[in-house]
Amino acid sequence: MSIRVAVVTVSDRSAAGERVDEGGPIAVAALRDAGFACDDAIVVPDGAESVVSALRGALAEGARLIVTTGGTGVGPNDRTPEGTAQVIERQVPGIAEELRRRSAAEKPAGMLSRGLAGVAGGALIVNLPGAPKAVASGMPVIVSVARHVIDQLSGGDHP
Repeated sequence: MSIRVAVVTVSDRSAAGERVDEGGPIAVAALRDAGFACDDAIVVPDGAESVVSALRGALAEGARLIVTTGGTGVGPNDRTPEGTAQVIERQVPGIAEELRRRSAAEKPAGMLSRGLAGVAGGALIVNLPGAPKAVASGMPVIVSVARHVIDQLSGGDHP
């Protein structure tokens, strides 16, 4: 049985059809390549409320891993972490720290990402920046721990 996952792209321009979503498809491809059952990314506008709605919707549909792309910076509309914080029950800061570390090693502005990682019910939720390169470098981190986290959330023992 494959694990159901979801990708949410957070972008005003992509939601309005003004820009093609590039980050979401990269995340989807990485998850499918890793054997997860993943539909195409859904695209929502920037803002905490749209993030909360998308995350809760994915959880209601049984997603055990949700990856968001976009809205993690310091711009006025970047509110993905604020929306995520309303949904997660416990943070998993090591994931977010590793994503920032890798991103900053590639580009100093990578340290500006405010993305969160945490759990809600039986699901892991991780915020990635929207830049395609940041998504591509972050997905191996997520894939490397996702099954273990999901197993632990289901009551699995430590290996």
